[in-house]
Amino acid sequence: MFSRTCGYRHESIPDAIAALTTIAHEDGHLVEATEDPSVFEPRALAAWDVVVWVSTSGEVLDGEQRRAFADWLRAGGSYAGVHSATACEYEWDEYERIAGAVFTDHPQVQEAVVRVADPDHPSTVDLPPTWRHRDEWYNFRRPPRDRTVLLTVDEESYTGGTMGPGHPVAWHGSYGSGQTWYTSLGHDAEAYTDPLFCAHLRGGLRSLLG
Repeated sequence: MFSRTCGYRHESIPDAIAALTTIAHEDGHLVEATEDPSVFEPRALAAWDVVVWVSTSGEVLDGEQRRAFADWLRAGGSYAGVHSATACEYEWDEYERIAGAVFTDHPQVQEAVVRVADPDHPSTVDLPPTWRHRDEWYNFRRPPRDRTVLLTVDEESYTGGTMGPGHPVAWHGSYGSGQTWYTSLGHDAEAYTDPLFCAHLRGGLRSLLG
């Protein structure tokens, strides 16, 4: 789990790491948390099946680290992004193809209606078709390209959405031979004790770990 921030830092990062660690351990997986970008080199990356970007922000990798990560993912690694993982690496065009979209802005934190767009994915199979959730509802530069949208937020249920009907908030896809999964949910610390959100996270990791 990689949670380096070079911009805004979410107070919920420790809660996210704790929840993801518990989920991974319960499913029998080894996990390590770091904010050290030097791990993005071929030998270190080869030891891991999934790299989870946890509420990262700003330019968190240098050029060589970017190339190493893209090569590892393209060759069959897996990427998961949580919340502000789309609010980083603005200077690296390839990152949009990895994460699926680029964050632009958000309204104030508020409750809204989330809808399941794909009920068959591991990260949505345990969720109700619709539910109310409090979060920081991200707007993106454009909808995710070459991705399957998993969850949407109903813009009529809150103020400040700019993407129209089917506003995407979670999706999955591929990058070369690698797999990707992203959720924009997870702003509040309280989210990481919410059984529905934790089921969403667990399913996202399971979809990448097989």
